[in-house]
Amino acid sequence: MTLARFSNRLPSLFDHFFDNEVFDWSNRNFSTTNTTLPSVNVKDTADAYVVEMAAPGFTKDDFKVELNQSILTISSEKKEEKKVEGEFTRREFSYQSFSRSFTLPREVDADKIAARYENGILHLNIPKKEEAKPKPIRVIDIK
Repeated sequence: MTLARFSNRLPSLFDHFFDNEVFDWSNRNFSTTNTTLPSVNVKDTADAYVVEMAAPGFTKDDFKVELNQSILTISSEKKEEKKVEGEFTRREFSYQSFSRSFTLPREVDADKIAARYENGILHLNIPKKEEAKPKPIRVIDIK
């Protein structure tokens, strides 16, 4: 059975996200080292798109958020080395990196994108332009 979504509105980041990410169970959701990429939630509100990326154990300085034209990229590189003085029989290094990119629709106000990291979650607020926000119903007088 094929699932299809019908919408009478313009495509949005939310639609694009589900078309390309969640239902694609190929190796795109995994890195070349077989580690899972951080999970992302996207909410489409009247005023903005709200993105949440689960990345516990990171700090805000571990992230890089870039906007190039209409491509929003969230990436991170984190290196960790446990130093042990003297002779050792085991020494552990850790290197984690990822990069996720999303195509933003024309309706976003790219100059007002904001990000914050709190309690293991990177939050991005991607506001919509005023003309893209839904207008309230207007009653027109009949003369």
